[in-house]
Order: sequence, then C-alpha cells, then structure tokens
Amino acid sequence: MATQVVKKRRGGERASRECPNYHSIGIWKDGLRETELGSVQRYLCRECGFRFSESAVLSKNLSNTRTRQVCEFLTEGSKNLAETARQESPMRGGLKAESEIKGIIAKYLAYLEREGYAKDLTYPRILNTLFKRGASLYDGESVKQVIARQPWKNGYKLLAVYAYDAFCSMEKISWQKPGYKQEDVIIFVPDEKELDCLISACRSRRMACFLQCLKETFADPSEILGLKWIDLHGNILTINKPVKRHLAGQTTISNKLVAMLNMLPKTSDRVFPTNYKAMRLCFNAVRNKAAIRLQNPRLRSITFKSFRHWGGTMLAHYSNGNVLTVKKALRHRAIQSTMKYIGLLQFKDDDWEIATATSVEEIKHVASLGYQKFDEFQGVHVFRKPKKFAV
Repeated sequence: MATQVVKKRRGGERASRECPNYHSIGIWKDGLRETELGSVQRYLCRECGFRFSESAVLSKNLSNTRTRQVCEFLTEGSKNLAETARQESPMRGGLKAESEIKGIIAKYLAYLEREGYAKDLTYPRILNTLFKRGASLYDGESVKQVIARQPWKNGYKLLAVYAYDAFCSMEKISWQKPGYKQEDVIIFVPDEKELDCLISACRSRRMACFLQCLKETFADPSEILGLKWIDLHGNILTINKPVKRHLAGQTTISNKLVAMLNMLPKTSDRVFPTNYKAMRLCFNAVRNKAAIRLQNPRLRSITFKSFRHWGGTMLAHYSNGNVLTVKKALRHRAIQSTMKYIGLLQFKDDDWEIATATSVEEIKHVASLGYQKFDEFQGVHVFRKPKKFAV
C-alpha cells in the first residue's frame, strides 16, 4: 500500500493511507468519531469525497448516518459504511431529518403568504426550532411537550403555539392548544439623557439618524426601516408601512432630524437600505462600548423599542394620563395597548416652555400653539407645555 509522509495543512492533517475506493493517496484526517467502543480516527479522500475508518469497531450498525458518500477502509471484521449511508435516514415525526423539513417550511411560507400573514413573522423560524429540538410536527402532544421544556417566557411560548396552530391549519391537524398567557411585566423606560448618549456615541451617520428617528417619531424600528424618501416632505414624516396592531400616520420632526436625513446618501428609494439584523448588531456594539465608557449598565438594557416606550411614557405624564393623546401619538389600534403607559412613572416637571398672555387675542394665539393654562397672576395668564411634547 502506498504511504506518504504526514504533513500539516489547512483544513486537516494529511494521512499515510490510500482510499480503498479511488486508490488515491490524497487522504486527510477528518477528525475523531466517538463510539461506544472508543475513539475512531476518520479519513477523507479529497479526490472522490469518500470517508472511511481503519478501525473495526464500526462494524456495529451505528445510528448516526450522513447523506454524503461514505466508505470504510476494509479490514478484517469491518463493515462497508457506504451501504449504511444508502439506508434511509432516521425519521422524526414523519419527516426525514434533513431532507423533507425544507420542503415543509417552503410550503408553510407559501401558506402564510396566501392567508395574509405578515411577511416578517417569525413563525417559520419557530417551527424549524421546534423540529430541531425533537418535536414531531404531526403530533400535537409532542409539540406541546417540547414547548413546555423550553426556557422561554410565556409570551414567546404563546408565539410558538400560534406558529404551530397555523401549521395545523395548513395540514388539517386537530390539536388542543395549551393555555399560556403572556406575563404582565413593567417595561424598561430609560432616561432621555441615556438615549442622547447612545445617539452621540454613534460613529455612523446612518445609525445616529436612525436612532434620532426612533426618538422623535416613537415608531417601531421596522416602520423606520420601511421609510422611503417620498415619505419625507419638509418637516412632515409619513409612516405608510405600519407593523401589526399599528396605524399609519404622520408626525412632525425637528429641523435637526431633517438635516441629518438630508446628509444621508440617496442611493436607494429607501432612507435606510439595510435590514433589521444588521442595524441591531451595529446598535449592540455601540451600546456596549458606551456602557463601558460611561460606566452605566442601564445602557445595556436599551433596545430599539425603548425609544418608543420612553416617548409613550413621557406623553402619558405630560398629558396627565390622556389615553387618546398617547394612542394617537403611538398609532395604536387598540386602547389596551396604550394603557400600559398610563401612570407608569412620575417625572420632574422641569422641562417646560412658559408663555404669558394678557389679552384675548394673545390667549387664542398661545392656546393654538399647544400651551395649556396652569396659573394666573394679576390679570396675567400663564401657560406652559413640554419642550418636546406639545399636547
């Protein structure tokens, strides 16, 4: 048998063996395989793609098979693994572990699109996760057991139930949904100074502008990513692609934000021609560096939606708990979504704009600007409004 000196090389270590299938000496070590009888050295032929082992311990019918071609260095008492590889791979819930699940996910995506589900839903990813963690997709009890074992919050488990329920509707499977209920948690609300610190810490103009949009519009990050240049007209920003349970609407932005938007390159019809994952990774890096530099661990808890939570909470405070005002600003469809912002926190009343009026015409003019009367002294009417939240 031909031999060759063992050499180091990127991607593996060359072995002094010959492929029993192609009779090539271009053989490389392909790692160790742990079996019931000990470790087994595996080899890979770079010419024909066959894998083989020189140990006879693989003569047992091991359950771990792969789809690519496999052969074994034939020694006394050994078994050709190529025959084992041609056997049918293990079945999980009526699906082959690696072959049919992709087709099921593609069919599931087509069903969701046909039924009018949102395109950015995480249902397909959740279904794939359940399958990888041992769920039999055609057995509702198996899926419920897998969901119950996961260290997820009840809100995410409820989302997994909805995802599998849509799959059952597609496949006409009857099952009884578990009774998960979303936890009632208090949202994290950062300070305005903390949000400004993150915006100023951005070296990217695109990221800084994106965060400033979140702060001034109280919009969902997906809504800002869907903005187009035609949605910007002067100081009016139109949100035409609201997310689920939100309404479309318009909001007035500051001259500072208009200038930041005009500095961005217009290479696409979208203002931010990127995806959510890329923006989130960039934001996480900025947030972690700022938290270390400023020694403020609260910055690590800020997410894109924290800008919306801050805006809704401040609006609820400055409007004295006016639910309709907060609902209109946040563009909620249901008033139940707005109630979590009412009475959440109490802020200091030190950020007001003050105006006075002595005549009827002045009172009308000041009131038209969004000021509210809160005091009167010797015939002088005193009005105020928040600097950033005109009620």
